[in-house]
Amino acid sequence: MLRLEARAEPSRAMAWLSPLVALALTAVIAAALFAWLGKDPVAGLRIYLVEPLNGPRAVSEVALKATPLVLCALGLAVCFRSNVWNIGAEGQFLLGAIAGGGVALWLHGQGVTGARGVYAPLVLAGGVLGGAAWAALTAVLRDRFNANEILVSLMLVYVAQQLLNYLVFGPWKDPKGFNFPQTPTFDASTWLPALVTGYRAHVGVVVALVLVLAFWVFMFRSWRGYQLQVGGLAPAAARYAGFSSRAALWTALLLSGAMAGLAGAMEVAGPLRQLTPHVSTGYGFTAIIVAFVGRLHPVGIVFSGVLLSMMLIGGELGQSRLGLPNALSGVFQGLLLFLLLACDTLIQYRVRWAGAVRRSA
Repeated sequence: MLRLEARAEPSRAMAWLSPLVALALTAVIAAALFAWLGKDPVAGLRIYLVEPLNGPRAVSEVALKATPLVLCALGLAVCFRSNVWNIGAEGQFLLGAIAGGGVALWLHGQGVTGARGVYAPLVLAGGVLGGAAWAALTAVLRDRFNANEILVSLMLVYVAQQLLNYLVFGPWKDPKGFNFPQTPTFDASTWLPALVTGYRAHVGVVVALVLVLAFWVFMFRSWRGYQLQVGGLAPAAARYAGFSSRAALWTALLLSGAMAGLAGAMEVAGPLRQLTPHVSTGYGFTAIIVAFVGRLHPVGIVFSGVLLSMMLIGGELGQSRLGLPNALSGVFQGLLLFLLLACDTLIQYRVRWAGAVRRSA
């Protein structure tokens, strides 16, 4: 028989091996699911794990999808380490897209033109402010009325989506767009420049990597980051040391909202170049999985962001090439998180073989 035995101290090795074990188990279950659906398991795994990196253009698409995931997950990692459960990064992403798109449309309406990327920083700044302002609503309700931040941030996602729908179906709708719910295409001066001509990956990829380094310094090499982590791990000790729980709440939520808003602005100033009802494909929710698979560490988030972006692209390829259900990608994401949480048990416990105990007559 197998039994779990408590470790004398948590295993540092299992803390980093757990995501790899979870990924391997996800691949095994995925192969079985492909076979059950009547598809070749090897071809299915190749679609999800090899094809997204097959060539420069494929790598560019992975980087393009990984960028918003990494940005949102960086902010969420700060929240979760601070014991602030922000589940509404999706809504903050949408508000960043709305605010950034609003700046781009205003510049276009003012007749402002220029070389590509000249006014892109203004669009990104608008996205940062929009996302932070939306997260501030959660902070206010939690701070003043002790509302549950999980429910508040989650419900605000649907408010943000309805606000986006109102704008693209109403006042911001392109009069020359053949009645499609979309805004006019932004002026080229607000577009993010491409990293390599002919590919869709833009300079936001570099910005995201710079922010990964900045968040690593903030979380692990700054006094403020230390305060946030102590407050998350030991609230009583943080209060005894004089650390402000209110400051931690506001710092974590504003940082998280700003990063999600930045990701939303990059999405509309990068590949989309306009606002539509489908700005996000669930980046804010997927980023929760990215944050946990990356162990709430900025460097780990980069690798998990790439992995989850491969799953998103693999889902699209599997639908077109193998006729797989579109929802299968979401199934694998949820399965990966579930198995990760299960494997995390091995950080505190080890598996032991226990022989059957014979009862004496």
